[in-house]
Amino acid sequence: MVYVGCPDYGLPAPDATVPHRHRSAGLAPGAVVTDSLARVPRLRPGFRFQWEPVQDCYVLLYPEGMVKLNGSAGAILNEVDGQRSVADIIATLERQFPEAGSLEGDVSDFLRDACQQHWIEMS
Repeated sequence: MVYVGCPDYGLPAPDATVPHRHRSAGLAPGAVVTDSLARVPRLRPGFRFQWEPVQDCYVLLYPEGMVKLNGSAGAILNEVDGQRSVADIIATLERQFPEAGSLEGDVSDFLRDACQQHWIEMS
């Protein structure tokens, strides 16, 4: 079982900047590649996103286990429907959470990490 950003298990929420592994590629912290905003994320086959009352959070289920998501990750994946672009998802979240300001960097970073974890794919 993998716990993502879950303080109950001693794992901090992901940093809002571009992770260190991206900095070597020449990306500045918080950088967003504009072309990626037009892409459409969707869950990979075999993954299911749902609210888990026992865990009191959103989870991502897959045949080998479960990913327990923090609030931010749950809010982002809740908008991933395989139809809307990253830009559309960002706009929706910014309307839902206006006090948060610009969410472009945070959402893009999370979706990039979710792709690297093979939870989602982009078209």
